[in-house]
Amino acid sequence: MITVHHLENSRSQRVLWLLEELGLPYEVKRYERDAQTNLAPPELKAVHPLGKSPVITDDGEVVAETGAIVEYLVECYGNGRLVPPAGSPERRRYTYWMHMAEGSAMPFVVMTLILNRIETAAPWLIRPIAKAIAGQVRAGYVGPGLKGCLDYMESELGRRAWFAGDELTAADVMMSFPVEAAAARGSLASDYPRLAAFLERVHARSAYQRALERGGPYALLT
Repeated sequence: MITVHHLENSRSQRVLWLLEELGLPYEVKRYERDAQTNLAPPELKAVHPLGKSPVITDDGEVVAETGAIVEYLVECYGNGRLVPPAGSPERRRYTYWMHMAEGSAMPFVVMTLILNRIETAAPWLIRPIAKAIAGQVRAGYVGPGLKGCLDYMESELGRRAWFAGDELTAADVMMSFPVEAAAARGSLASDYPRLAAFLERVHARSAYQRALERGGPYALLT
């Protein structure tokens, strides 16, 4: 039996969605974030040394990192589902977007979160300095980088219904989190209508809705 070690409001929601799309039986072990730091609890280190989520266990096998988990599940249990045929243009796009989600898009999202925390959590005596530094980093690097990713994602969805092609694949499962994280910072509809429509299609899927029921409340940190 697959067990998902599921941290609230985190990347592990994608793993639940994928399992529902594949129709696989699984168990959910829930973990709550620290109320002060928003970090994962130390109990997760008993599952994997880094103590992060997502991580799954499957008959003694421990698999960590969202992309590795997605590839493991599709390879072991997909029976050809949610992966384009080998050697096809869709397969090449699939591979790119599988890695783009965490490799290019999410670092800018995470840095935005960190800068927001610096501005609000700094001691009041140095808060003006902290805000000035964070503002410069955001304006000079993080903001343009995130905008570039979103612009590119928006343009690619103008070519096809899903990121890899005309059918949903596991790459869309991976890409859902950075798009949701961007949406949590403000409405996408005005500047990125195709990304907004992508999220609407994702959220309308019955498998996605079942995953929300299994995983519990889901609200991304901003």
